Amino acid sequence: MTNRLPIVVLIFALLMLLASNIFYRIAETETAVKLRFGELVQTDIAPGLHFKIPLADEIRKVDARLLTLDARPESFYTLEKKRLEVDSYIKWRVNEVGKYYRATNGDEERANVLLANRINNNLRDEIGVRTLHEVVAGERDQMMATLTARLNEAALTDFGIEVIDVRVKRIDFPQEVSSAVFNRMRADREKEAQQYRSEGLELAEKIRADADREKVVIEADAYRQAEQTRGEGDAKAAATYADAYNKDKEFYAFSRRLKAYEAAFSNKGDILLVDPESDFFRYLNNVNGE
Repeated sequence: MTNRLPIVVLIFALLMLLASNIFYRIAETETAVKLRFGELVQTDIAPGLHFKIPLADEIRKVDARLLTLDARPESFYTLEKKRLEVDSYIKWRVNEVGKYYRATNGDEERANVLLANRINNNLRDEIGVRTLHEVVAGERDQMMATLTARLNEAALTDFGIEVIDVRVKRIDFPQEVSSAVFNRMRADREKEAQQYRSEGLELAEKIRADADREKVVIEADAYRQAEQTRGEGDAKAAATYADAYNKDKEFYAFSRRLKAYEAAFSNKGDILLVDPESDFFRYLNNVNGE
């Protein structure tokens, strides 16, 4: 029993090695082609466990998922001969694995190179017939839709690749042009800001002048009203005095003379030289004022 154990282990190892060369597995995210002595004999192998002839068949697996190609930024000229730096990317996947293998030998990097060349050629054609405004904003969506359709048709025919989407991430001027554009934009903004400041100062001066003029008008009107009110008061006071005087002229004269005495004799240090027989002392000499 002990002598037969190594033989059993050896036979088991040989069977496992044979099984690994006979059977192969394709994952859910993959597809594959089968080569027999270097000749393509089967394409689009579905996921699962499959059989092959050892030493004669070779299996080349291909990623069947949605892939992204981040293309290198390239320079293109618009219709006005303005140079732009365009950074784009492509969403793609293998549609016909047999055609894809013949075009790229199953190499994803080779497929990216082929797609990058096609996208650059198509971008050059599309940008070359449009103005800067149309490329940046005016017809950008239409340009991307046209570009995607053209690239998908060519890639399906030549490489067995389906192009899902083409997008432009960024469109810039070249560095030497960007500085000049930035300086011009800054100058334009400074000019616009200065214009706003000038308009603001002009408006402020106008508002200040209107306020000063309104102040003068208000003060003049207030002074006019005050003088009118004062005049009416003086007239009313004079009318009141005249009415009181007409009611009792003698009493009014007596009251006025008492106020005069009070004003004349209020300061004891003053010396007053008056004729005793003068009219000033009329009420002091005669109680009746006669």
